[in-house]
Amino acid sequence: MTTLPDPHLSMVRPVEPTTPQGCEDCLRMGTPWVHLRLCLTCGHVGCCDSSPMRHARAHAAGDGHPIVQSFEPGEDWRWCFVHEAMV
Repeated sequence: MTTLPDPHLSMVRPVEPTTPQGCEDCLRMGTPWVHLRLCLTCGHVGCCDSSPMRHARAHAAGDGHPIVQSFEPGEDWRWCFVHEAMV
């Protein structure tokens, strides 16, 4: 079986995290998070789907930036929110 690469990978850019200390939106709102995700299009740091506010998913939907990478130490994986799959 041949699998095609996710077409959203073309949106991946070299990025710097906008708020390396935590979820950009949670820091502004004063809300907690569980794990962090880094947008690979713009560098937005958002909280994961296990977090109360799910800011990474909201950023992906609102800004059209579907590919994130785990921003947790020791983790090296990427996720496409559109296809709900590892990339």
